[in-house]
Amino acid sequence: MTTSQETSSVHATSRKSSDSASPTMIYHRQTLQLPLPIPDIFYSAAGGAHYSGAPVSEDDDQVIASPGKPSPPMDDMIRDRIMVDLNELYCCRPSMEIFERTWRPDAVFEDPLVRCEGYAQYAPQWFAMPKIFSKSETISSRVMSFTRFPKRLIYSQTQEYTLRYIGSKKRIESIIVVDLDDDDKIIHMADQWNGESLSSWFGVNLLRRANALVTPWFVGAPKA
Repeated sequence: MTTSQETSSVHATSRKSSDSASPTMIYHRQTLQLPLPIPDIFYSAAGGAHYSGAPVSEDDDQVIASPGKPSPPMDDMIRDRIMVDLNELYCCRPSMEIFERTWRPDAVFEDPLVRCEGYAQYAPQWFAMPKIFSKSETISSRVMSFTRFPKRLIYSQTQEYTLRYIGSKKRIESIIVVDLDDDDKIIHMADQWNGESLSSWFGVNLLRRANALVTPWFVGAPKA
């Protein structure tokens, strides 16, 4: 009997305390942490990347994937189209339709191993992937930023690749930075590895350009 009375007293005190106290909201800042992959020449077109270029937040006119600030419908459609087409490329399913719809013929694609200028150089990089990998699967992807001025899409991606013939797998986490023209087509795409900016050394850039020119000798792409 005493225990029941004490319990009732405790509940009454708790109710009184909760009625008089003001609700408090505690916010915890989360930091994106991505493991850093080891670069490998086989992952040229889909190299691991950590973005170290322009900041994600630049001005008040940006469209960010956030529950508190939904994107306008047209921006959503543009962003989703680009994401779907790039996912097809990363999953070793390149097609002429993707390049005609989403890429400019004079677009630039670059990573630490190559700097491709124009369709004749960047398309073979993607068409080479099915020959190198027997399977490529997107484990996760998330839009980090989609800005209007400049028109730029930044998103993170985790991709798992299976090397053809060998069968070994490698999971790569990357951040992909895509610049668009006024027609919402890709004009520049950069893939940075290990959070490092692309080299500005003349010798390294010369090698990257040479690599971009060599791939088309071995892998063909449909004529634009």
